[in-house]
Amino acid sequence: MNQTPGQLFVVATPIGNLEDLSARARRVLAEVAVIAAEDTRRTRQLLSSFQCDTPLIAVHEHNEAERVPVLCERLAAGEDVALVSDAGTPLISDPGYALVQACRRRGIRVVPVPGPSALLAALQASGLPTDRFAFEGFLPRKAGQRRERLAALAAEPRTLVFFESVHRIAATVADLATSFGAERPATLARELTKMHESVVSDSLGGLAAALRAGTIVERGEFVLVVAGNVEEQSGGLAEARRVYALLIEALPADAALKLTARITGVKRNALYAALRA
Repeated sequence: MNQTPGQLFVVATPIGNLEDLSARARRVLAEVAVIAAEDTRRTRQLLSSFQCDTPLIAVHEHNEAERVPVLCERLAAGEDVALVSDAGTPLISDPGYALVQACRRRGIRVVPVPGPSALLAALQASGLPTDRFAFEGFLPRKAGQRRERLAALAAEPRTLVFFESVHRIAATVADLATSFGAERPATLARELTKMHESVVSDSLGGLAAALRAGTIVERGEFVLVVAGNVEEQSGGLAEARRVYALLIEALPADAALKLTARITGVKRNALYAALRA
């Protein structure tokens, strides 16, 4: 007789306010055989808040490869497993992809239990366009690599969402102001759903100045929402690309770039970034 496999529940947990844990998430976390947690200490605190004593197993970026086969065996044997991250929705800049992928390959059912997400919470509160957006997660830690990535994103017409640590937030916002232009609208959200929640909207230059001055406290977890490139949205860069494509047939790349900028009025840096993207 074949053993019916268990199910992997991907459970979103609060990013701050414990009241955001859904009734369904509570039930699932209490009923599964084991909870795969990014940080067992933080998850144990969450479970204690509603008197849940489900066993925990640590699954993080350093041990995920070795934990996946173990959890798949338990699932194949009929046990249900819940996957949680430190906070918010698992897999969004957090471990878990390898486990979900392995379950899908083996025919094990993956059940999402949606809920809190810092990404969506910041986007909702930003006042910036939400019909189309691109999530970039954490930018590279090294300054050179970070600036190179931002140069490639400068022409992106969709709203952009970034996560950033307290240690790099000031440098990242300063680099964004340089790469995207100091006047680009943006919103910086800090400690969402927590006691010291802060959502500040300004230009990138204004946010950079506020961070330098200490007006925005560099403490906690940050989500940065940045408006898309208006020139790209209005078709300016599309026309510039067309003109450049014609000029490059007869001119060196640098000369074609300069002349395209003069003809179309699109800034040379924006065009350069768009052509590299």
